[in-house]
Amino acid sequence: MIGRIAGRLLEKHPPQVVIDVNGVGYEIDVSMSTFYQLPAIGETVQLYTHFVVREDAQLLYGFATEQERHVFRQLLKISGVGARTSLSVLSGMSINDLCEAVSTQDSARLIKVPGIGKKTAERLLLELKDKLDVTIAALPAAAGGAQRSDILNALLALGYNDKEASWAVKQLPAGVAVAEGIRQSLKYLSKS
Repeated sequence: MIGRIAGRLLEKHPPQVVIDVNGVGYEIDVSMSTFYQLPAIGETVQLYTHFVVREDAQLLYGFATEQERHVFRQLLKISGVGARTSLSVLSGMSINDLCEAVSTQDSARLIKVPGIGKKTAERLLLELKDKLDVTIAALPAAAGGAQRSDILNALLALGYNDKEASWAVKQLPAGVAVAEGIRQSLKYLSKS
């Protein structure tokens, strides 16, 4: 429902921030990796969000990159892993470290994250084994993330698979506009 928020950063109280969007202050829980990337109070900020509606609360979680939000959503799909645990994982290790831990099935790395015990770490490794590597590789790089994401989604909608679309997006120069990026990507794909 709420996919992205852009506004002025009002407050920073880890793990929560408040962003003013046209006079409405949104309380958003963020991972520590996102928290450290935030600008100073009063500056403009944009976060990708995940909105959760529960019986007793409506919660908004924010992420600096689409990759981080995607990993958060993958973690939420695992039985017994909630939003707090998912934020702990993303706060305690980078996405690359998590991918490496999953690919090597290294539960010791996950156990170092506060709130993750041996059983939870093993469940995470098992559940993420086939999902994390492919999906992270398919996501666009953080630089120009919004434009690259739009380009990637357009290519997927045109029928290209994740691998082809990701490869084409990686070939694009930084800061390319969406329309131009789609045109260039289609040229790259027609030559391959």
